[in-house]
Amino acid sequence: MSSPRLPKRPHDPDLTVAGEEFFFPDVRTTVNLFAIHTRSVRRDWNYPPHEHPQYEINIVLAGEQVMVVDGHSFIQRQGDLMLLRPGMVHSSRSSGQGFTYFCMHFDIDDKLFLSLLSRLEQVLFPADGAVAKQMGPALSKLLDLSALEDMGISGDSVAKRMRIQSAVFELFATLWEAVSSEAAHLPGRGYVQAELAHQIASRLQGRVNQPYRQAGSAEKQDGIEGISSELGISVSHCNRVFRSVFGVSPRVYLSELVLHEAKLLLADPQWSVQQIAELLGYGDIAHFSRQFKRWSGQSPTSYRKSVAPESSSE
Repeated sequence: MSSPRLPKRPHDPDLTVAGEEFFFPDVRTTVNLFAIHTRSVRRDWNYPPHEHPQYEINIVLAGEQVMVVDGHSFIQRQGDLMLLRPGMVHSSRSSGQGFTYFCMHFDIDDKLFLSLLSRLEQVLFPADGAVAKQMGPALSKLLDLSALEDMGISGDSVAKRMRIQSAVFELFATLWEAVSSEAAHLPGRGYVQAELAHQIASRLQGRVNQPYRQAGSAEKQDGIEGISSELGISVSHCNRVFRSVFGVSPRVYLSELVLHEAKLLLADPQWSVQQIAELLGYGDIAHFSRQFKRWSGQSPTSYRKSVAPESSSE
C-alpha cells in the first residue's frame, strides 16, 4: 500500500505544492498454479474421466482432441480454447491422430474474477472467436517460457517462476477483458454484487490514501454513508453486499486498511505519533492511540519499539 503524503520537514522541498499524483491500485491477489505443461500424444492416447478443484485452461496447439465435459462431447481443434470450472467431470482422447496441447490448472482468490468465470456457460472458445484471438499473444508469451532452459534459466529457479507468474497474470488480464464481453448478457446477481463490493473496497482504499485528510475524518461515521451516496445505494445495502463478498463489514475493512497504513508509518521513526495521527485523520493523538491498541493489542509507541527498537521516544 502506498503511504500517504507525509508532513513537510524543514529540509524537504515544498510538499504543500501539489503536483500531479496517481495512486496505483493495491494488488492483493493470490494465484496458485498447478501442472502447467505442453504434451504431444499419439493417436491412441486417452485420459480417463476426472475432476479437480481448480480451474483448467486447455488449448490444442496442433491436431485435434475429443473432450467430454459433464457428458457433452466437444471436438477441440488447433487454437481452440477450453475453460473448465472446478468440479466439471471431463475426459479427453485423440480423434484418430496425434495432437499437442497446453494445459494449466489454477485457483485465484479474486472474488470478482471468480464470479465472472462462474457465470460462463460456454466451455469451448473456438480459435476464430474473439476470446481465443485476444488471448493468443499472452498465451504465446507463456509458451515461449519453455525456451528458458536454453537460456540457462532452468528448473525451479526464482527467475523462471517470476517470469511464469508475470506471463500468467498477463494471460488472466487478457482473459478478463475477453470474457467480460461474453458474459455481459448472462444473468448473474452474484457477479453484480461482487463488482459493487469491489467498487466499495476501491473507494475505501481511496479514503485511506487521500493525502492531508481533514482532522477528525477517521473518527466520523459518515465514510460509509458518503460511499453509499456516491454509488446511489442505501447504507444497509452497502453493508450487506460488502459483507456477502468480503466476509466483514466495510467499517471493519476500513479499520484494517488504516491499521496497515499506521504500521507502515510507525515503522519509520522520523515521523512522530502525533504526525501519524494527523495524517490518518484523527483529531487527537489519544483517540488514535486507543484505536491502534484496540486493533493491534499494542500502543503505537510499543509497536514502534518492536519494529524499530532504536527509534527515539515520542
